[in-house]
Amino acid sequence: MLSYDFGGQHPMNPERLHLTARLMRECGLLDLRQVAVAPPFVASDEELATVHSADYISAVRHVSSNPDASDAAKGLGTEDNPAFAGMHEASARLAGGSLAAAEALLQGTAVRAVNFGGGMHHAARSRASGFCIYNDTAASIQRLLDRGAQRVLYVDVDAHHGDGTQSIFWDDRRVLTISLHETGMSLFPGTGFANETGGPGAEGYAVNVALPTLSGDAAVLRAFHAVVPQLAEAFAPDVIVSQHGCDSHREDPLTNLRVSVDAQHAMMLGVRELADRLCGGRWIATGGGGYALTSVVPRSWALLVAVAAEAATGPRTPVPAAWREYVLERHGVDTPGLMGDGADTWWRSWEVGYDPNDDLDRTVMATRKAVFPLHGLDPWFD
Repeated sequence: MLSYDFGGQHPMNPERLHLTARLMRECGLLDLRQVAVAPPFVASDEELATVHSADYISAVRHVSSNPDASDAAKGLGTEDNPAFAGMHEASARLAGGSLAAAEALLQGTAVRAVNFGGGMHHAARSRASGFCIYNDTAASIQRLLDRGAQRVLYVDVDAHHGDGTQSIFWDDRRVLTISLHETGMSLFPGTGFANETGGPGAEGYAVNVALPTLSGDAAVLRAFHAVVPQLAEAFAPDVIVSQHGCDSHREDPLTNLRVSVDAQHAMMLGVRELADRLCGGRWIATGGGGYALTSVVPRSWALLVAVAAEAATGPRTPVPAAWREYVLERHGVDTPGLMGDGADTWWRSWEVGYDPNDDLDRTVMATRKAVFPLHGLDPWFD
């Protein structure tokens, strides 16, 4: 997976994956009886074509073999998505990881699966965008649908709007996409507002919460619990696929939400609880954005694996000294001593009441008014 590399000056540094895997090992997560590590495979063109157009796949292959070339119309060879030799294989391998996760659930060899190298949610059917070439989350959802799943819930808590995944399933009532992200008024890709609710015949199956800039833990958790559980219960999914980009963190250099690892962990627990309660535990979790590569990404995604594995590792667990020493020697960075940030993750329940003077509450209410009635829910009280 480390071959997915846009170059040393690019924010999407594959070192974040290396440090995450190493931290997981140091924490003992990969040695647990209930955890199996499976290598990703390179997805075939046929598998990619379930969510991407044939001409787009051909364009990626061309740029992959000719890295001096570019295809700006398809988002390739741009500042966000610089061309590099082997781009197709590297991108298809990330997709293969999420396809392998879907296959494991379909075959019954696993109930939960994590692909922390996945979460490439900006890639659209015929265009690369936002550091994303092939959309692995969409590919895994389509595999589940093609193999018999009737309803798949997609929950995206990356700081950026999950626009690519939303667009691929815009007209499909079998997929409910919910994205909670920093408002497009202040962050790429500039989309994801409450009035984006799905195509004709699928109104209400795209859900967006455009969080106010500088929201922080309490606001983000209030929004999550005011929208996601209610819609999930009404939708009654067979499987949940989630994207846990950790770029919402207060140390992330590209975003402004100011969330802690502890709050990210709380949302992971929230998704797991929904999967256990609504669909027999069937849950595929992916990574995504995250650009504080030493101090945040490894802790957040190691906790994601811990949540999926129901391991004892949590936000108050000390970070293994050997891992901290390795990062200090390799990067000259003194990383946090705990897996979490020691944050207070108290949040105000929606049942306490709607405050029309609060930016977060107005945002949540806009979303609830736009989609709750389409699912038989009361936007004020459900």
